Amino acid sequence: MRIPILMPQLGESIAEATLMRLDVKPGDAVLGDQEIMEVETQKATMGVTIPCGGTVEELVCVIGESYPVGTVLGYLIVTEEEAIRAGIKPHDDAPPAPTEKPDALSPAPATAPVEDDLAGLHFKIDAAQSMSPGASPGVQPTLTGLPVPVNAAGAHYISPRLRARMQEIGLNAADLSAVAGSGAGGRVTVEDFEAFMADLEQHRTTPASPMRIAVADSMRRSWTRPLATVGIRVNLDPLLAHRKQQPPDLKAGPALYALRALAIALSENTAVAGRLVGKRIVHPQAIDLGFAVEVEDGVLVPVIRNVETKHLALLVSLYNDLVQRARSRKLPPDARGPGIATITNFGTFGILWATPIPLPEQNLVLGLGAGQKAPIWDPVSHSFQPQTQADLTLSFDHRVLDGGGAGRLLSRVAELMSKPETL
Repeated sequence: MRIPILMPQLGESIAEATLMRLDVKPGDAVLGDQEIMEVETQKATMGVTIPCGGTVEELVCVIGESYPVGTVLGYLIVTEEEAIRAGIKPHDDAPPAPTEKPDALSPAPATAPVEDDLAGLHFKIDAAQSMSPGASPGVQPTLTGLPVPVNAAGAHYISPRLRARMQEIGLNAADLSAVAGSGAGGRVTVEDFEAFMADLEQHRTTPASPMRIAVADSMRRSWTRPLATVGIRVNLDPLLAHRKQQPPDLKAGPALYALRALAIALSENTAVAGRLVGKRIVHPQAIDLGFAVEVEDGVLVPVIRNVETKHLALLVSLYNDLVQRARSRKLPPDARGPGIATITNFGTFGILWATPIPLPEQNLVLGLGAGQKAPIWDPVSHSFQPQTQADLTLSFDHRVLDGGGAGRLLSRVAELMSKPETL
């Protein structure tokens, strides 16, 4: 009897594999569980075995081509005894359907279960969905008129060989996000990659600065985690009134008030600033906080050590000095290196609300939006009173912190900012 050689399911997330080596040819005798070919997936290279012994009748696969799971790669001629031993039974061996209508009072005849000749797979392939030998489905757009086709098959796959080539020229998967793979299962083929690189040569390009490359790499690594953002509106009037009462050399900006408030809040519960490593939360040894400073073509984050132990008045001159040093790219060694959280004042650009991304080694980033006057109902005077408000946002690693914990931390920061004399 004749049975197909199928591309097996090689892993839960594996949709297709590339044929790298064939160890047999038509006419060869093979044994059960013998490895007859080697395939490469996006994760590893592995061998493919056959379910039972027999003779290779035909091979309909080509080395270097990719085939989805369930694709027919060839055919074996096996004896019926060998097929039964391997649990393979052809469809035409099923009992024929009854030709006579059974009596309504008589019991229905028992029907033997029909076994599928694809029973060796982890899931079954509908015959209507199976691929003909050598077929390679391309990307079929589900929407038209878009600059990048929408791949109905979902995310694309990149083979280990193509990844190695990308690493040689300094590219990563994010650089190919605009490429819709034409290979099986949306796989980005070598041809897709070469066409993409050739198209780049037709565009005007400028070299990215080392700063921009460093920021891009940092954000790419940050985005490997599940990030979330919560926000709250704070009243800035107490803070602004307190600031007016200070001498010129001790006037702190709103971001420094937020920095000090966050340090106190984190010192009360260091777990919320911890990092998840394996199955443990690693608590910080000190409340070292960074603050974002815009520099040419990027952002630097100077770090102030042990902020929870320094009163606001002691932080002003240190903060202002580090801002100037950052802009001149001359940060001292103790202001470089990791902190446990960062403050970013995007309100200086007129931005009201944003979702900043924490640095890879950090769990938290606190953002402060632009202040605006708004009418707020005063229950004492039973009237609307003007109030300067700003949105405070907290972006965090959702593996470490949930919405409730993030909300409580943000509320505590807002509470401390409303009592600036305690900072």
